[in-house]
Amino acid sequence: MALDLNPIGQILPGASRASDTSLAAGNLADNFDTFLRLLTQQLQNQDPLNPMDSQEFVSQLVQFSSVEQQIAQTRSLDALLAMQNASAVMSAAGYVGRDVTLATDTSELTGGQAKWSYALDRNAQTTDLMVTDRNGRVVATLTGETGSGRHDLVWDGRDMAGNPLPAGLYALEVVARDAQGERVDAAIRVSGRVTGVDLSGDEVRVELGALTAPFANVIGVREARA
Repeated sequence: MALDLNPIGQILPGASRASDTSLAAGNLADNFDTFLRLLTQQLQNQDPLNPMDSQEFVSQLVQFSSVEQQIAQTRSLDALLAMQNASAVMSAAGYVGRDVTLATDTSELTGGQAKWSYALDRNAQTTDLMVTDRNGRVVATLTGETGSGRHDLVWDGRDMAGNPLPAGLYALEVVARDAQGERVDAAIRVSGRVTGVDLSGDEVRVELGALTAPFANVIGVREARA
């Protein structure tokens, strides 16, 4: 009488969330109890002249042990992620009222101005700056600086015909090329004061007026200027 249990297949796959992990642990316990009952019956009723191969149930025990270890590791990882998230929440809340720099290409047009900074990793022959609206439509094109290093851009919120555009979020694209026509890398940054923290989603987000960005995008923090 051969063992035909498959504990691995009966455990829910991908138990990465806490609820899934608890459910998987419960299923493992139930399956292990069933396994032991069947094993006991098989040992009691096996043919003395043809005893059951012990390697079969030893292999099953090894599988149970492996799954149990994986569930324990997942629980530890869930606990670690929860601690990291709590730490991020506390850190982000402490940024309210401070000036931060974000790694993002989006800025808010307010009071007739939108501000960015961009840094070229080497000298360029030409630098074209394109401002796009939330629909990805290019609303303004500007000529940028070509020297390596950081440069600041203040856009007056006017389109290519000189018409003022409504307040809101706009993105900047930097296309810089060297004398050989090769693309020059440009890092775009936005700075502003943190006005709030959004904790409603799966990740903590900081708010700079209408602009929101993942907390992980914060690359600089400074005391608020008077």
